[in-house]
Amino acid sequence: MKRFIPFVKSPPTVNVVSMSGVIAAGGRGGNLSDASLAPLLQKAFRKGKPSAVALQLNSPGGSPVQSSLIGARIRRLAVENDVPLYAFVEDVAASGGYWLAASADQIYVDDSSIVGSIGVISASFGFHELMQRQGVERRVHTAGKDKSMLDPFRPERPEDIDRLKALQGQIHDNFIAHVKTRRGDKLSTNGDLFTGEIWVGQKSIDVGLADQIGHLVPVMKERFGDKTHFNVFGPKRSLFQRFGARVLTDTMDQLDEKALWAQFGL
Repeated sequence: MKRFIPFVKSPPTVNVVSMSGVIAAGGRGGNLSDASLAPLLQKAFRKGKPSAVALQLNSPGGSPVQSSLIGARIRRLAVENDVPLYAFVEDVAASGGYWLAASADQIYVDDSSIVGSIGVISASFGFHELMQRQGVERRVHTAGKDKSMLDPFRPERPEDIDRLKALQGQIHDNFIAHVKTRRGDKLSTNGDLFTGEIWVGQKSIDVGLADQIGHLVPVMKERFGDKTHFNVFGPKRSLFQRFGARVLTDTMDQLDEKALWAQFGL
């Protein structure tokens, strides 16, 4: 139990939000979603009148909409509560993971942190030749000629690819606008900045995607004092997840998640 002594100032508090995983709706397994993070972020910005909130980030990205929703919530809470916000990148903050990092006032990285991948990707499989070899007939009936766009069980159509690229272009423009709004004049004129390229450690600082090399506890203590107290907020895991088991998780989702991490050698 804390003991409050009159006229004695309490030590500074930094509330830390642990955000590790793929960004996806539903927050299954270790995924990050706006719904799963909302209560953690609310507590982090409001509990104990914090001197600052720190995001402990490790994400290869995922859903652009969930990234936008989470980032918007982070900014809204920071402004409403007038609390400075710092992001500390661990292994990777790429694609949607970087969207979250860019929501902070300052971004710190490790010498080996991977940052960037400001782009949009769509990946799938095609099974039409396998089905033909196996003598399987595909029967699809639609009302609307584009309802079966990018059907993996038939050959790709050029018009489907054009539509997909147009959609990706809109999302990419939104991502670029977010980064430019948040990073402003810090960004370099590097021509690869928005091509999906990635940078490591100091290189990410050189192009303006991060601010300094630094780790959470020493940086926050240097800024707020050696007596700074840390509260850590993170998603609660079920008993099965604590022992490394995932129950009723779709196999394809697991493959997609591994593929996202694998892009960055993780």
